Amino acid sequence: MDHFFWRFDAAAKQNGIAIDWFFPNCSQHGDYSKLTILESNGQNIEIFFLETYKSKPVVYTHIITHFIELCTPFFYKIKQLTSAKIIVVDHNPRPILGYPLKKRLEKKVKGMLFSRSIDLFVGVSNYSKNQLVKEFGKQINKKSIVIFNGLEIDKFKKKSNYDVTNNFIVASHLRKDKGIQDLIVAVDNLKEQFKTNLKIDIYGEGYFEEELKKMIIQFSLTAVFSFKGSVSNLNEIYCNYDFLIHPSHGETFCFSVIESLLSGLPVITTRDQGNVLGLVEENKNGFLFEVAKTGELTLILQKIVAQEYQINDFSANNKKVNDLSLEKMVENHLKIIY
Repeated sequence: MDHFFWRFDAAAKQNGIAIDWFFPNCSQHGDYSKLTILESNGQNIEIFFLETYKSKPVVYTHIITHFIELCTPFFYKIKQLTSAKIIVVDHNPRPILGYPLKKRLEKKVKGMLFSRSIDLFVGVSNYSKNQLVKEFGKQINKKSIVIFNGLEIDKFKKKSNYDVTNNFIVASHLRKDKGIQDLIVAVDNLKEQFKTNLKIDIYGEGYFEEELKKMIIQFSLTAVFSFKGSVSNLNEIYCNYDFLIHPSHGETFCFSVIESLLSGLPVITTRDQGNVLGLVEENKNGFLFEVAKTGELTLILQKIVAQEYQINDFSANNKKVNDLSLEKMVENHLKIIY
């Protein structure tokens, strides 16, 4: 989101719009030095905003939130202080098995009480929008829209050689809901001849890393899997692999799938959860399997290694993903404040 914040701020200034950015901390990397940042220094960002606004009122026309909980008393309090249009953008992942009953009921009640204080709900995918309506109530449906996230398309190095070399990449946060444990089981289920020379590099960090490493040792798969940590140049790396494997149990948008497709890298992912935007087409730019169905994933891997599955003309199936540009995202977010 860094690049979006920078681009959005610059585009807003070009249109005579000044933005105050409320962040937990201040950063100087990239173009953050060009932003007007009010830093909470670790204080709860909602409390910091309210206290700052009360002590030095500013006439805001719009208040937009990212990455905070929605439909809370915070939004009611904002509405009491200002006549600004309140816009919330939902990036939040959902639990693998959905919210427990108590949490679902709490969200329904909060939706009834506080959704009226929010003027516009923005989902980053149709799935995200539908989940918002499901969680907070049908009353928000008419004031909910979708604005897809965007990426810097030109920065992705393109894959040109589709000869299978048995090299696969995983790129995600290392959390249980990303389903990497399913991949490990699927590889363990492969016949030994299909594991020979098979390499799967895992990029990312997260709390589930140690559990994944234990599984790999338990199944004697240390020759297959390699943990590469978090890197900043995935846009240059994707093209070096045969496929991205993304066995996710649930996504709101899923950057790694889109980034791979932008690089011309075919994707193996879960049918609905990983393929949340519907960009992966079976046998065209990737392969799909049902979430947690490790046998299906094993069969896909086996057929790829045996060269029974092959992607020959990737470029013809990439038009939709090329529409997900950062420029388009900025343009669409600007439209909602005019």
